[in-house]
Amino acid sequence: QPVLLSHHLRAYYDMLSRDQDRLSECHRRINVMPLGAAALAGTTYPFDAAFVAEQLDFPRLANNSMDAVADRDFAIEFLSVAAICMIHLSRLSEELILWSTSEFGFIEMADAFTTGSSIMPQKKNPDVSELVRGKTGGVIGDLMSTLVLMKGLPLTYNRDIQEDKAPLFRSVDTLIACLDIYGRLLPTVKVNKNRMRQATTEGFLNATDLADYLVTKGVAFRKAHSLVGQAVARALEQGKELHHLSLEELKECSKDIESDVFSFLEVENMVNRRKSQGGTALKNVRQAISRAKDTLKDRTKA
Repeated sequence: QPVLLSHHLRAYYDMLSRDQDRLSECHRRINVMPLGAAALAGTTYPFDAAFVAEQLDFPRLANNSMDAVADRDFAIEFLSVAAICMIHLSRLSEELILWSTSEFGFIEMADAFTTGSSIMPQKKNPDVSELVRGKTGGVIGDLMSTLVLMKGLPLTYNRDIQEDKAPLFRSVDTLIACLDIYGRLLPTVKVNKNRMRQATTEGFLNATDLADYLVTKGVAFRKAHSLVGQAVARALEQGKELHHLSLEELKECSKDIESDVFSFLEVENMVNRRKSQGGTALKNVRQAISRAKDTLKDRTKA
């Protein structure tokens, strides 16, 4: 079904917003001072833990010395957040890669984020997006290796735990680099509006709307679904789209179809009828973008 490009991209805003929320929640949970736990049982030396925590900006103190020494939840939780965020970037990468192919032709990436083919002079390879997609597997692997590392360790410290550092540091570097590169890549993407618009007129994207049209005429959706299937079969036989069939041809599939059907099947009307919460109607998307801008301003201030 046709949707606004802004609606499609807004979905990734929501994904990345959740990632930002998860990072904030992660920081809140792991920002605990372990000082005083010593090797495992606590220390005999007197010190003002609350004062030190305040100076080091720790809002909380560890409740249990053994947990404070043995815990690596902070690494696992961050790696989990990083893996989810990288999956979102990977999904975006896949779409950009597909959209930039000659078969789609929806977008063109700037030369700064592509490379030439080794043998095809006309080709621009979306290497940055492909690398981000590829790096995602490494971050997921870092999460898995840390989970496996910790799964059978007794309290408290075991030398195995020193192996937590490489996957953690590697994933931090990877996530920062990928977010940074996409922050620079996305504003440079050129959209082929005409090709995208043309694509909305192909492939029977208005079949569901034709069924919805029949429902507005009092036809049960189950029956409408079957009738539209017949109309699609007729159009396929003639090498046409549904909106290219004549009124007479459409009425042969259902006597309830009238001349207003063609306006009903116009792309803009199809999009703007999706007024439900979160739908792709232009008014909805404009409001969603406005809310997103306000949220970003508030987060920037914070």
